[in-house]
Amino acid sequence: MLAQRTLKSLTKAVGVGLHSGQRVELTLRPAPVDTGVVFRRTDLPLPVDIPISATAVTDTRLASTISVGSAKVFTVEHLMSACAGLGLDNLYVDITAEEVPILDGSASSFVFLLQSAGIELQPAPKRFVRLLQSVEVREGEGASAKWARLSPYEGYKLSFEIDFDHPAVDSTGQRVEFDMATGSYVRDIARARTFGFTKDVEMMRANGLALGGGLDNAIVMDDYKVLNTEGLRYNDEFVKHKILDAMGDLFLLGKPLLAAYSAFRSGHALNNKLLRALLAHPEAFEVVTFEDERRAPKGLGQLAPAW
Repeated sequence: MLAQRTLKSLTKAVGVGLHSGQRVELTLRPAPVDTGVVFRRTDLPLPVDIPISATAVTDTRLASTISVGSAKVFTVEHLMSACAGLGLDNLYVDITAEEVPILDGSASSFVFLLQSAGIELQPAPKRFVRLLQSVEVREGEGASAKWARLSPYEGYKLSFEIDFDHPAVDSTGQRVEFDMATGSYVRDIARARTFGFTKDVEMMRANGLALGGGLDNAIVMDDYKVLNTEGLRYNDEFVKHKILDAMGDLFLLGKPLLAAYSAFRSGHALNNKLLRALLAHPEAFEVVTFEDERRAPKGLGQLAPAW
């Protein structure tokens, strides 16, 4: 049986929120079978649990935010990407503020935390959402067009194309395809950092955003070049970060996908619209398990090696 996975022990991290600039403590804890991922706001007078789901997403401006009533947690996508990349199913995330810490701006710190805690197999089958029909969402026309699509595929593959009119971005790879069967999430995707432009920072900070951002947790560019002295971690780090984000956004479905995701200029908002479009067409998918884990698509049954 291809089994569900949780952590062997708890692990903690302290950091600041990218947008809020607030200090935040994060505790990742094992969770029972069929729990899914549940965020718990422990700083509130009465702690509030916020389970992940496509319909729990209430804001997608510059990050993915999930809410229950007035309680919310934003910038969840990098941690969710790490969970997707490592195949974690059940996890409690205790958090002392409303934003997940940005740490180094990628998913690699979360991967390290999760693998340091150890990953444990559980006595229940892992459930996948398998695409039976393609689902697509589109916005805009001409030069402003953007789209995202999920198609049937016996595995998990993502392809993304970006389109930035900026010298530093244009000189790197604009399109990347990543397949869990042939690539390594930890090696190929997890280290890609979020990125931004100095011209946008003042406007964002005036709107209470990017208050915790800097060269230690983001790729920052002026009008011509990357300002980080160490340069890029990957030649195509910009588009790889979009893959990282998409994996996190899609994992908010609550179950891993058996599908091919492809997108052009998509982002958090369109990714969530894609999940909602999928849920609106129940004939387009089925939930499956693998009693014989040898029948599971390559890359989805093996535990990722520890650091």
